[in-house]
Amino acid sequence: MTELSVTQIQEIRASVLGAAAKIPGALIGLGILFIVLGMIGVAGQTLFSFITINILGAFLIFGGMLQFAHAIKSHGWKSVSVQIALAILYIVAGLFTWLFPIPALEAITLWLAAIFFITGFLRLISAFQHRHFGEWFWMILSSAISILMGILIMNGYPATSLWLPGLLIAIELLLQGWSLLFMGLAARNLMKNK
Repeated sequence: MTELSVTQIQEIRASVLGAAAKIPGALIGLGILFIVLGMIGVAGQTLFSFITINILGAFLIFGGMLQFAHAIKSHGWKSVSVQIALAILYIVAGLFTWLFPIPALEAITLWLAAIFFITGFLRLISAFQHRHFGEWFWMILSSAISILMGILIMNGYPATSLWLPGLLIAIELLLQGWSLLFMGLAARNLMKNK
């Protein structure tokens, strides 16, 4: 095998980062913003859950209004009545999340628990299908963690619905923030070395 030169490695990094390599400051700034928001979310999980459910409600209402307006202007389209029904459903769901945030959070928490259970069992099936690979243990471990998360969510339900959605979104913001920060630092180093 041939070793890559420093120039070749920089070209590969530049092609992987693409346009992001040209704006490292924006990536670093966005990464820091996401990390700060994630830390606020971890510190105030319940507040973050309520903020999240209100934002979700706003998006549902806004999306429903746009879909309704589009359906009204689409004369002759066979799916106008279906689109109007979906628009009304979105608006009603958005209003429900605003008017009844705790039941909405409980429904989202049940949905999250179901996702953990389903993905855990599907990964377990996949692990046994790939048991001839030495790494199948990691699939079983991943499966067990997902199923355990589902059990932990349901064990504390409905109390978990007040803080869990906010915590999960905060963790996602932290992970995304660190990813963007490191990508931005890599892009900045790449631009320095050119």
